[in-house]
Amino acid sequence: MSQIPVAVLGATGSVGQRFVSLLDNHPWFKVAALAASDRSEGKPYAHASRWILSDPMPAWAREMTLLPCSPQAMPDVKIVFSALPSEQAKTLEPEFASAGFAVCSNASSYRAESDVPLLLPEVNAQHIHLVRHQRLARGWSGCIVTNPNCTSTGLTVAFKALDDAFGLKKAFVVSLQALSGAGYPGVPSLDILDNVIPNINGEEEKVEWEPRKMLGRLDETAIALADVKISAHTNRVAVLDGHTVCASVELTQPVAPEEAMRVLRAYQAPEAARDLPSTPNPVIMVREEADRPQPRLDRLTGKGMTTVVGRVRPDPLLTLKFVVLSHNTIRGAAGGSIYNAELLAREKLL
Repeated sequence: MSQIPVAVLGATGSVGQRFVSLLDNHPWFKVAALAASDRSEGKPYAHASRWILSDPMPAWAREMTLLPCSPQAMPDVKIVFSALPSEQAKTLEPEFASAGFAVCSNASSYRAESDVPLLLPEVNAQHIHLVRHQRLARGWSGCIVTNPNCTSTGLTVAFKALDDAFGLKKAFVVSLQALSGAGYPGVPSLDILDNVIPNINGEEEKVEWEPRKMLGRLDETAIALADVKISAHTNRVAVLDGHTVCASVELTQPVAPEEAMRVLRAYQAPEAARDLPSTPNPVIMVREEADRPQPRLDRLTGKGMTTVVGRVRPDPLLTLKFVVLSHNTIRGAAGGSIYNAELLAREKLL
């Protein structure tokens, strides 16, 4: 297939940089435009962006002139990847969708809208077809598709495998979230060094609600939320990349840890979401060591797209407890949006 031209909005920020890195040599997509704030507009990308990733800035991006975040400024682009802050995304993303662009968004602004897919293709690929109703209801020729909060991501993948096999009733979860989840420059060093910050504004509400939408049932015009209760504590810790979540779950039946691990290992994405360039391989990696997963050792499993689960064991209050690790800026942000765009392309929804 010929490459599809795409753009990145908010390209100079930490998630925008991750988009640029992951789109380098992508087999389906070719970056035709990079856009940023007014203060960066007109500058070469290398001059306006303080590159913070360990991978080098792609050569093609260095001299690309930054455009304004406006539909009128875009060249012949079909997909825009949004790394915009939520307040900007709330205004700008509908402008792009109305103008005919498929917006694959990392922002939280439209995740709760009834006609906007909150998408993890390996969990709920069928929800992508909600964009047909979205276009009819809003009069758009484009669309908005969102990926979830970076803490909800790996957690929901593990929940899906267990829910399909055993039925999920409730969960109690505690997150240990990496610094990169706060963007750049993020959390001041004097706040996070030698410390754990036991509050991330708005995060607990997202983790308690978003999995219910992703595990829900697609009706013709909306998603019926899954009947699952979730209680979350969210914490910022001094880790660069990789969100760790300690989870206890109540299932509808007793389950031995060995059987749960078998189910997690065997989990496959829905057929529509398999064999795409960003499909996780494997979807879930189960570690049996007593001290894994660990962010530094396991966050790049499956090029950062795989969900890693470990320490699966009985829970004395509920049914099972385990630890989930997911790379927050790859699977939980830019890589997730790219995976969503690949599914849009496969389903001929561009």
